[in-house]
Amino acid sequence: MIWLRSALFAATLCITTPVFSLIALATFPFSAFTRYRIITQWSRLTIFFARVILGIRYRVLGLERLPARPSVVLSKHQSAWETLAFQEIFPPQVIVVKKSLLYIPFFGWGLAMLSPIAVNRRSPRESLKQLLRQGKERLARGFWVIVYPEGTRVAPGERGRYQVGGAWLAAQTGTPVVPVAVNAGRLWGRNAFLKRPGLVTVSIGEPIDTAGLKAEEVLHRAEDWIEAEMQRIDRASEEG
Repeated sequence: MIWLRSALFAATLCITTPVFSLIALATFPFSAFTRYRIITQWSRLTIFFARVILGIRYRVLGLERLPARPSVVLSKHQSAWETLAFQEIFPPQVIVVKKSLLYIPFFGWGLAMLSPIAVNRRSPRESLKQLLRQGKERLARGFWVIVYPEGTRVAPGERGRYQVGGAWLAAQTGTPVVPVAVNAGRLWGRNAFLKRPGLVTVSIGEPIDTAGLKAEEVLHRAEDWIEAEMQRIDRASEEG
């Protein structure tokens, strides 16, 4: 049954992704927020299909903790699931991504229309400058900034090296940091064709006030909370 469900889900993506990529390109004359509202319907549709076809449901803990103003989200990253679901959970946002993702046919074209902060990881110094310049501009326009500080997807139970870029942007701009733990990798693994039914937990921590803090301290606080919360929600998932 898992094979059949996964194949059906993959087929829906093969149909919807090219269609929405063309729609995304057609939104070019519109404002950034209008483009966002139109293009992210693909993500919402994909999460819907993940629920009805794959049986992947989710719950959000701590939604009431979200600040009233645009913030920087530092999140655990295990799966492609959260990159889609966050567009349904959080206010309008931009994501920090590898520049190479924009060159992927169809998917990358749509992503480019969402005004991401696309950095070249081979040039860390230039990437930080770009992150500050574009991140400051996106925050001023009312967008949240989503950063996966480990830089890539990590397997459940593993811990990557947390990078300071997102915390540095927040500290430099005086923007709150929202730490997020999410355990989608148990069901939707990295590059995995087979996706398993179950419940994903997205847990939102107390915002970190970055005023007067160095970027390293902001990152340390976010990392400590995220990793401790990952252990807690993983234990709860196993017991449940």
